[in-house]
Amino acid sequence: MSSLAVGAIPLCMVAEFDLPENIIDRKVRKMKMISPSNVEVNIGHTLKDDEYIGMCRREVLDGFMRDRAVSLGAVLINGTVHKLEIPSGKGAYTLHYADHSDGSLEGTAKTLQVDLVIGADGANSRIAKAIDAGDYRYAIAFQERIRLPEDKMAYYEDLAEMYVGDDVSTDFYAWVFPKYDHVAVGTGTMSPNKADIKKLQAGIRARAAKKLRGGKIIRVEAHPIPEHPRPRRVVGRVALVGDAAGTVTKSSGEGIYFAAKSARMCAETIVEFSDKGNRIPTEADLQVYLKRWDKMYGITYKVLDILQTVFYRSDATREAFVEMCSDVDVQKLTFDSYLYKTVVPANPLVQLKITAKTIGSLIRGNALAP
Repeated sequence: MSSLAVGAIPLCMVAEFDLPENIIDRKVRKMKMISPSNVEVNIGHTLKDDEYIGMCRREVLDGFMRDRAVSLGAVLINGTVHKLEIPSGKGAYTLHYADHSDGSLEGTAKTLQVDLVIGADGANSRIAKAIDAGDYRYAIAFQERIRLPEDKMAYYEDLAEMYVGDDVSTDFYAWVFPKYDHVAVGTGTMSPNKADIKKLQAGIRARAAKKLRGGKIIRVEAHPIPEHPRPRRVVGRVALVGDAAGTVTKSSGEGIYFAAKSARMCAETIVEFSDKGNRIPTEADLQVYLKRWDKMYGITYKVLDILQTVFYRSDATREAFVEMCSDVDVQKLTFDSYLYKTVVPANPLVQLKITAKTIGSLIRGNALAP
């Protein structure tokens, strides 16, 4: 569902960011799509032996990335940024933050002057607010981590489940994803009403009740998930990446890979235009990062936006969506796009078949919906 909530790593990220096997809790090779009327479709048949979706815990992944950054020369400060002071001209930016190096919750007030700022501080980004980057609509992801009895956990060894229906999410989906020694059970919705998210979470708990019986809640998490990019992602010598920029995809709600990729592309652009540290990149230089990003992933975001609009609007269209997932060509197209982060063009005949199947599924979905 999101870079924060679900912790699903596409295969391309493992190789591209050189992630070690020991931070991956589970290798998901099978998935069940479960419709509003509880029709189950098994997908994953098209995966090759070495293909999988990696499941991780964000605290483990984040810790690894931080430690590696330090080993490569980054200076790590355990702090909370409260304010970004914008210079009137070409001067330095001033970060006001609380330094928690002493272990205290309050921290010590400090400042840091910098030439460039990359805001990677999540959906509630204070850096985005400081540069008046504009607002965006966001969903709320809520999940419970549940430790299951051994026999129940064995069922989720390499299996993930996705549930759709108004009872579990009015505009998204719900999930049961395996982790290290537990499952993550959650849902997402655009509704700002806290009562709604609790009702939807009760819905997924009810739909998966038999499989979760005997489980114990060990952690509860909730996070805002951006629904589209911010109006301004580069202002002056400040650039936004990841959730702060709004790089989460619709339909799948995935953010981990796109957060890491946007940060890397932004950093590469800075290195390119800084002339080995002899020149401070300008706003125009940083805009190059956005142009490259939009060129590379613009079509992916558009396609997933259309999918969400078409298939998540009613239980009838959700029934159609799940039925479509039973098609091998649809599965291959979907998994290839997810695992390798490209919208893979299909053979024209296959595309024609998928289009016909989509229309037929939408018609039948109206009859199947509860």
